[in-house]
Amino acid sequence: MDHLTSTGGLCIEWTSSPVCLTSNNYMSSGATKMHSYDLLDTQTTNTSSRSDKIYRPPTTGLLARVPSSWVPYGELIRLDKPAGTYYLYFPCLFGTLLAAPYATPLASPFTVLYTSSLFFAGAIIMRGAGCTINDLWDRNLDPHVTRTRLRPIARGAISVQQAIAFLGAQLLAGLAVLLQFPSQCFFYATPSLLLVALYPLAKRVTNYPQFVLGLTFSWGAFLGFPALSVDLLADTPALISAACLYGSCIAWTLVYDMIYAFQDIRDDPKAGIKSIALAQQANAKNFLMAASAVQVGLLVGAGASLGVGPVYYFLTCGGAAATLDYMIREVNLESVEDCAEWFRKGAWITGGAISVGLFVEYLVQYFDLFGDQSRKREAMKA
Repeated sequence: MDHLTSTGGLCIEWTSSPVCLTSNNYMSSGATKMHSYDLLDTQTTNTSSRSDKIYRPPTTGLLARVPSSWVPYGELIRLDKPAGTYYLYFPCLFGTLLAAPYATPLASPFTVLYTSSLFFAGAIIMRGAGCTINDLWDRNLDPHVTRTRLRPIARGAISVQQAIAFLGAQLLAGLAVLLQFPSQCFFYATPSLLLVALYPLAKRVTNYPQFVLGLTFSWGAFLGFPALSVDLLADTPALISAACLYGSCIAWTLVYDMIYAFQDIRDDPKAGIKSIALAQQANAKNFLMAASAVQVGLLVGAGASLGVGPVYYFLTCGGAAATLDYMIREVNLESVEDCAEWFRKGAWITGGAISVGLFVEYLVQYFDLFGDQSRKREAMKA
């Protein structure tokens, strides 16, 4: 920080000689001109706010161990913030575990593990691709929001052309994973790409972009069935179950992303960004409770369509209800830090509860612990 100066721009502290990004150009301490970019709100010039404009490369975690030229790409795909990957993965896992005991023949533990692992690899890749698309759309909005102003494209560490080329590589990697699934998965998965591209636009035109995000992030609820060779279009109970699970995951997205959106509730109006947090600010917790009730109700419907046993209702539905109620009561929506913390924890406490319930239900049916599971499955398919 020895040579730190600012003219209302952004200072990037790579070493003891920081790089400063002014409103007209990027200048290093050696006065090398880099890019023209109107990055920050230059009305904020006091010393206390200046520290918020300083980019410091990561010193801990995975990104601190990779070559410096890779760091912006790791930040672009939120490699250091994996909660979004988990939220994308859980609907895939839910669908797989729900479909596993319904498949013919009943899916083996190895098949369930292999399928779930493929979905996790796909979630890592496609969540990163979604972040790249989002940041390309938002490159002129992110500089005006405190939480996003230092993202790689917004601060100029990655150019638009570089981001597009990187996105192409991500999509090819995602395709490689998709081709490992049964061929029918390709046709079920393809429509989700349109939703991935449209979500950033939704923030500009509707107060409920989280609903569009839910349509996108929850798509994996459908994919678990064809991944285990259950053809949804030829099996009405499975289709109803998958549709209920999809709707349940959409409601869950409204809950966790509304909490997430409260982090930016002061900055979003200035940047022209719409969100459910702004629309429902006056009765936020009531809305969260209502969305949670819808989520649990649709979980009940997803199980009932397939004739699941009491374990599912007690662990999966009951676990979801208990964890959602606890989170909504505890989260302080006026605290940025608390919202961020509960967004991260919510993936595991609610997603974990649902997953455990589904897995135990699968084990009960796989080992036929109640003695009548095979007959019930056949009756549902008749």
